[in-house]
Amino acid sequence: MKKTVRDIEVSGRTVIVRCDFNVPMQDGAITDDIRITSAMPTIKYLIEKGAKVILMSHLGRPEGTADMKYTLNPVAERLGQLLNKDICFISTPEVVNEEVKEKAGSLKAGEVMLLENVRFRKEETKNGTEFSNELAGLADIFVNDAFGTAHRAHSSTAGIADYLPAVSGFLIEKEVQFLGNAVENPERP
Repeated sequence: MKKTVRDIEVSGRTVIVRCDFNVPMQDGAITDDIRITSAMPTIKYLIEKGAKVILMSHLGRPEGTADMKYTLNPVAERLGQLLNKDICFISTPEVVNEEVKEKAGSLKAGEVMLLENVRFRKEETKNGTEFSNELAGLADIFVNDAFGTAHRAHSSTAGIADYLPAVSGFLIEKEVQFLGNAVENPERP
């Protein structure tokens, strides 16, 4: 079994988490938040353990441009409601810029930051090393909790793991266990 967030010390460390917040939207509003609520166990665990938490995700297919139709601002608002805390969200077409780096560096234990849509950068889907390195530069540890995109060689899923210690979140752990059981001990009719 791969290492999970339980297997690494996170207290006082900055942890960047790849989530799957690719939620259905209509007129700028989230119509189903199951992908956000599914990430809560990992996020809450990190907060409780005193980590500084940076979340990242894609939303839709902005094709490497900062199309604000795909901003993660509604996700930041929903996260704030679910966690009952302020979420730092800086909307910038670069995803990572000096303001984002500064804020990430000043996070305190238990605080949460959400980056803008990683697919605003064309390098994301090409697994560009520069973007992978920029993302990694924000944190000490990488947690992948985006099962739906874990198979993709993108900067925020694979590339970043070249620069940081990487573990799985609880959602990926659950999915891997479920798939393992389905293959090893399938239910027979």
